[in-house]
Amino acid sequence: MIQISEAAQAHFRKLIQREAIPGLGVRLSAQHPGTPRADVRLEFAGSEELAGDEWAIDCEGFTLWLDAASVPFLDGAEIDYATLATGGQLQIRAPKIKGLAPAESASLVERVRWVVENEINPQLAMHKGHVTLTEVTADGIVVLNFGGGCHGCSMVDITLKQGVEKTLLEKVPGVTGVRDATDHATGSAPYLPHGRT
Repeated sequence: MIQISEAAQAHFRKLIQREAIPGLGVRLSAQHPGTPRADVRLEFAGSEELAGDEWAIDCEGFTLWLDAASVPFLDGAEIDYATLATGGQLQIRAPKIKGLAPAESASLVERVRWVVENEINPQLAMHKGHVTLTEVTADGIVVLNFGGGCHGCSMVDITLKQGVEKTLLEKVPGVTGVRDATDHATGSAPYLPHGRT
């Protein structure tokens, strides 16, 4: 289920001993699981702070409590503690936290939505943009609306053809093309400072 290294256990034991609170353990949960914003939350927890449905993993000297709703997303997670020249660093790898890509047998809409949310939007977010899936036509055309920094951007055609469409054609069998349904005339030029033309 979850692998917690000896180094990580020793690190937690040291921190728990420093707190000197009887019954103190560590609670692990997934925040926003199954989404691109998914992250792991690790916190100290006493027995009075538990919901009662957590999974308990007995470690030497303390208990690691696993949030019940987070279990499917934290399955296979690894917790390690690396000692570096600048100090120590806790490392948590949770390969299923963002969910699993839909199977090839899933609908075309599900497979497109997965790639949009997990690959395309994280890239566009670096430029404060995003796309929203409007529809997938019967002949495999993906219709999108651009928002944020992409709405009204003069580079949107290049982003559409060389980024979004290329990614969807490569990653999602059944997609035949991508169309932008955004009214870019209503957007503002996101890369020009306000008040300048």
